[in-house]
Amino acid sequence: MQKAYYAFSDYLKEKFGQKVYKITIDAGFSCPNRDGKISKGGCIFCDESGSFSKAHSNKLDVENQVKTGIETLNKRFGAEKFFAYFQAFTNTYAPVEKLKRIYDAAFCDERICGISIGTRPDCIDENKLDLIATYKNPWLELGVQSTHDETLKRINRGHNYDCFLNAHKLAKERNINVCAHIVLGLPYETKKDMLESAKKLSKLRIDGIKLHMLTVLQDAPLAKIYKENPFKLLDMQEYCELVCDFLELLAPETTIHRLAGSGYSKTLIAPKWVNNKFETLNLIDKIFETRKTRQGAKYKPECAV
Repeated sequence: MQKAYYAFSDYLKEKFGQKVYKITIDAGFSCPNRDGKISKGGCIFCDESGSFSKAHSNKLDVENQVKTGIETLNKRFGAEKFFAYFQAFTNTYAPVEKLKRIYDAAFCDERICGISIGTRPDCIDENKLDLIATYKNPWLELGVQSTHDETLKRINRGHNYDCFLNAHKLAKERNINVCAHIVLGLPYETKKDMLESAKKLSKLRIDGIKLHMLTVLQDAPLAKIYKENPFKLLDMQEYCELVCDFLELLAPETTIHRLAGSGYSKTLIAPKWVNNKFETLNLIDKIFETRKTRQGAKYKPECAV
């Protein structure tokens, strides 16, 4: 069944003629919001893993993580095309010379057809972007989390929305695709606030979006806040309805990289339903079907810039 939104997997299949698999990489980076350059607390929702899936141990070097990922995915799915995904922490938080060595190592196999680099908008500059632009099919995944500066202060993000806008501008000048990460369900935002973020990103004609449900993880600062003063978290129905509202406001060509996840079982405090990835995705499909709508249904191209 065709999705009511433009999944990144469909984009890749159209571009490369076959399914493309992501290999998640931990290159041992830190984060300026954790090591003291900006703050030592980190974003309030981030735990010690730095949003990493822990698919590989960072005791392996980048080349061996890639080779292990290729071997595993090839045996399991017959996979032949791959994206190297630098996921853990801030993957541009190093001098350009070091970044080049790390990124080069990811292209150790001719079946690597692209690179995705997860980072913060305050940790890129023109020299780093010039380097990223030299690689095949580069994607820059920028943690925005919210387009509202007051929210960004409350979650201890360490940068404002203008910082993201500047990073986006510099990346697009170099034809680098940009995927923005947004967290839904933050206790400091109303539904109107969250949909305002969709409208702002839609005006940018953003290349890609990853949506995350706010989760309370054991080692994250948010856990202490939640235990001392529990706040309402979205239930599955509320989250999925909000996702559909959000996607309806985006341009139809914006690729959707993530709407649901799993793998939090060991550290997750709440909400427990977020580990039900496929149930969540199926509910999003059902809501779109019931509404008889899809991504872009409320997009206004005349407002785009």
